[in-house]
Amino acid sequence: MRNLFTNARRSLRWASRAAVVTAATLALLLGSDVLAPQSAAAYPFWAQENYEMPREATGKIVCANCHLAKKPIEVEFPQAVLPDSVFKGVVKVPYEDGLQQIQADGSKGGLNVGAVVMLPEGFKIAPQDRMSDELKEETQGVFYQSYAEDKENIVIVGPLGGEENREIVFPIISPDPRNDKSAHYGKYSVHVGGNRGRGQVYPTGDASNNNAVKSTVAGVVTDVSDTAVTIDSESGAVSVEIPAGLETVVSTGDEISAGADLTANPNVGGFGQHDVEVVLQSSSRILGMVVFFAGVMLTQIMLVLKKKQVEKVQAAEMNF
Repeated sequence: MRNLFTNARRSLRWASRAAVVTAATLALLLGSDVLAPQSAAAYPFWAQENYEMPREATGKIVCANCHLAKKPIEVEFPQAVLPDSVFKGVVKVPYEDGLQQIQADGSKGGLNVGAVVMLPEGFKIAPQDRMSDELKEETQGVFYQSYAEDKENIVIVGPLGGEENREIVFPIISPDPRNDKSAHYGKYSVHVGGNRGRGQVYPTGDASNNNAVKSTVAGVVTDVSDTAVTIDSESGAVSVEIPAGLETVVSTGDEISAGADLTANPNVGGFGQHDVEVVLQSSSRILGMVVFFAGVMLTQIMLVLKKKQVEKVQAAEMNF
């Protein structure tokens, strides 16, 4: 009897937990777009879960492991900044107007963009009360996420709609070596990555439908449909599945080799990375440099005046 009651309590406990999970899942699925992001929105999560740092020892940013195509990005950072000052870094992710990508369900849609910025230790996203009105307007609607709780200097943005966010502004505050003993004046490296469009590999290692489908055998194409291409090979008929939304480039009767493309490459996006340098400059050093330059200029002027004075004296003695 005691075992019966124990099993009953366990069953009730598991049922209550299942009810909570089900309710949470329904709330997520039925909620707004903010609460129910697209599948692509979870991709940065996989990088955070699987990589302690987003930049490998080779210098490659791990986003390139899923986004295999290379596309250029543009990065704008100031050459030098003062301590405890707010400045902006801009990551530009350009692509052609009206460009559309294939979605996971085979439909066409606009490109998403995203960026990751690896700032030096001590640098981080500036708080709202330190931003200017202009900077607040430029960053409106952009959510900045730290790569980890202890890595505020590594910031992720996206995915965002590419049509409105081809330039992503990062409001950054610099450390103050006078208050932060771990910070120091000097030159720092900033590593930046930017992406547009979907990847070719899922975080699980499976290929996405954002790839061209290739033939697995050599032979003659005997049938082409929206969902498959049938090839008559030496080992018999082979059917190659065609994901929804892909456009076939072969016709019935074509002779193809193993590895030949059966569909056009649907990928229109890609990932790029760039490194820049920022100097954390001391205001006292700048003041000292200005004083030094002023002293050098004043000394040169005095030497010229002295030389002219000597020339006048020499000319007067010669005339005498």
